[in-house]
Amino acid sequence: MRVSRQQVEENKRTILEAAGRLFRERGFESVTVTDVMKSAGLTHGGFYGYFKSKDDLIAQTLAELQGEGEPLSVDLATVASRYLSPEHRDDFGHGCPVAALASEVIRQPAEARAEMTAGLRRQFARLSKVAPGPDEAHRRRAAIGTWSAMVGALILARMADDPALSNEILAETSTWLSARDHQGTTTAGIA
Repeated sequence: MRVSRQQVEENKRTILEAAGRLFRERGFESVTVTDVMKSAGLTHGGFYGYFKSKDDLIAQTLAELQGEGEPLSVDLATVASRYLSPEHRDDFGHGCPVAALASEVIRQPAEARAEMTAGLRRQFARLSKVAPGPDEAHRRRAAIGTWSAMVGALILARMADDPALSNEILAETSTWLSARDHQGTTTAGIA
């Protein structure tokens, strides 16, 4: 039986959502094509009608996970505070793909790395729009530094087996970033 173009697109979106969740929860190597298709509620045999290979699935999933994103309407400190929450830390399957997968992407084919790099560029551009600073160069520096601190803090907080330390990492990084944001051009302008 032939499947409509609309159903094909819906199935592909379902597969990408399942893959995104599973990859963030368990990593690329621990997730099989069968796992993804089962989670999507589809048969394993249909996989190759949507993707050339698991590597293709990984690259397309990363592109989907790091889409354009919503325009930011809050300051950088608010973005950091939301990102550095215990709820985000604990939600591996729906959380930040960079924090979950960056260390794995370095061992993936060029397409996956290219998707993560493109996502980084988009994120820096988005954050630069709400970052403090007197000019574009200072706002970009603040965006890159803030994003790096946020991702690093989330990774460390997830890694820690001590809940108090994990919470402290999130809270102190958020406080530190907020103080930098409120200082505005003072620290953002330091070369």
